[in-house]
Amino acid sequence: MVPAMFNLSGKVALVTGGSKGLGKAMARGLVEAGADVVIASRHEDELKSALAEILKGTERRGAYLVADMGKRDDVRKLAAFALEKMGKVDILINNAGTNVPQAVDAITDAEWDRIMEINLNSVMVLTRAIVPQMKPRKWGRVIHISSIMAIVSNNGRNIYSATKAALTGFARASALDLGASGITVNCIAPGPFLTDLPASVLSKEEQDRFAKMTALNRWGDPKELVGTALLLASDAGSYITGATLVVDGGFTAR
Repeated sequence: MVPAMFNLSGKVALVTGGSKGLGKAMARGLVEAGADVVIASRHEDELKSALAEILKGTERRGAYLVADMGKRDDVRKLAAFALEKMGKVDILINNAGTNVPQAVDAITDAEWDRIMEINLNSVMVLTRAIVPQMKPRKWGRVIHISSIMAIVSNNGRNIYSATKAALTGFARASALDLGASGITVNCIAPGPFLTDLPASVLSKEEQDRFAKMTALNRWGDPKELVGTALLLASDAGSYITGATLVVDGGFTAR
């Protein structure tokens, strides 16, 4: 009974930012549960090798597309590519994101607009493009990757926190719009997972401080987000919608 609840055989997933980190780990988890997958990022060399690793040892189908989520034409092309290549998309994971720390009185219009476009606007554009074809099947899963920075924050995380908090509100409203069509919409709010993004913006001292602020006294491994993604992507999570699930090793408990 339990495996059947998580079984994604016959489903197709689209994961943005799927070439590394959390996106790659979630894509692999979906494939292991039986789904076919499309991944996207800006770098073809990373996508090619990541897709090979994601599909390794399985008989699942996969595809990738080079797409810049900061360009709306690319986002629309990604939706069209996934639907043409796979015939449908049942599970959409909006994972792509970026962060450039700036104090509130030092925010530039250019950085504000760029990060908003990647972290928030692209999610709207891709969700808007993918959701209509889910409706006739009366089944769909939309998962936005938010952050605990939507709940708490850190110095200079003004733009990032604003976008991640916006995703939680977007998910709540979309859940109400789409629930009657059998489509759930949720957020995952990861805490300290030491992927390329935090590693690029946090000093060693900050990394150590974040680890000590968790209940488990360590950073998370990307694989530790897979179970939550599978819950929300499968029938196991069919009555969860409009929610934000925090996966942070107890960081916000402090």
